[in-house]
Amino acid sequence: MIRLLLPLFLLLAAMAPDPSAPESGVLTLATDSERRWIPFTLTPGNQIRFRATLDGHDVTAVLDTGLSDSLLARGSAAIDPARLTGGDTANAIGGRVAIAWMTIRDLEVGALHRRGGRLAVAPLPASATGGGEAIDLLVGRDLLAGHALDIDYPGRRFRLLRSGRLPFTGATAPLAVSPERHVYESAVTVGDQRLAPMIVDTGDGATITINAEAWSRAVPRGQPSTTAIAYGLAGPLVTDLAILPAIRLGTLTARQVEVRAEPPNGFSTTIGAAGRIGSGFLGRYRVLLDPGAGRMVLAPGPEVGQPPLRSTSGLLLGLARDRLRVLHVMRGSPAATAGWREGDLICAIDGAPVTPDYLASPLARWSAAPAGTTTRLTDCAGGERTLLARDFY
Repeated sequence: MIRLLLPLFLLLAAMAPDPSAPESGVLTLATDSERRWIPFTLTPGNQIRFRATLDGHDVTAVLDTGLSDSLLARGSAAIDPARLTGGDTANAIGGRVAIAWMTIRDLEVGALHRRGGRLAVAPLPASATGGGEAIDLLVGRDLLAGHALDIDYPGRRFRLLRSGRLPFTGATAPLAVSPERHVYESAVTVGDQRLAPMIVDTGDGATITINAEAWSRAVPRGQPSTTAIAYGLAGPLVTDLAILPAIRLGTLTARQVEVRAEPPNGFSTTIGAAGRIGSGFLGRYRVLLDPGAGRMVLAPGPEVGQPPLRSTSGLLLGLARDRLRVLHVMRGSPAATAGWREGDLICAIDGAPVTPDYLASPLARWSAAPAGTTTRLTDCAGGERTLLARDFY
């Protein structure tokens, strides 16, 4: 994993396209785009966060190839109520969300400039990125798909290039923008089962997520599994989770891959997809996404070959300044055996207080400590409980 995802498993993914497609405006890519790298950080939910400019406002943005239409947060300072129009709904992870539209003048994402057109507008809470900091903008397929997207995950930078460019070599897989869903799509093979279409979703912080029917076909009976929680634009949902020995993506074979299953009739099933390939998987590589050329290219980064990070506690936690809130207790885990419940609060770990920088601190590693490790957890009323780490999936 490129981030300690155990405190919060998050799926920030895509609206399915609305029947009334938004005006796209005029897109221009600067002639010096190859030199115009955009630095990024990873959110606690494992998404690509960077800076963009919208109508003169400096905005925080997330790169989201699983989003059909770029989306502006209703609470953003860039919102102009006088330019808001209409009201629709769209499919999102967790259910349906209400959206409006706002006409814009100018949007700049590195070397890419868009003049005119519209953005979708919807609530975008801070929880959508797994932390306490809200973002302004999700940059989706409507802005990105006409170009090649070169994401250097290890170097924490990306750039937009003209389609057809091949700045590096690696394993290859097919890539297209579907005419039905208007998002980036490919396919994976699990065992002898080919699963398609798989949405290639940089806005999804997870690794590989598949629908319930694909899970029943592709995951062997008896495979150790547990549960996790995911958050989408429309709210939370519980997924199954397992570590599979291998999956294939084009010419790439990846070992020891975390795979999750949505509930029956979940988001992927609703929109006719087999599942999603998220940033938790892509982030181990330098990735070129070029639907115009029909290809995805993956060059291994330094974390390829490292085993996935597994919880040994079973507590999935959200951070609220100086405390951790239990969001989910994983099935079959030490925390489940010990009687932990959703909503329980933790204010100290082995006597050390929880602070706002917890997610980036060594203190957060306790939830994936080696089996046999005992951790003292202090609730916010001063009571103390111990938890014995154990391998359980």
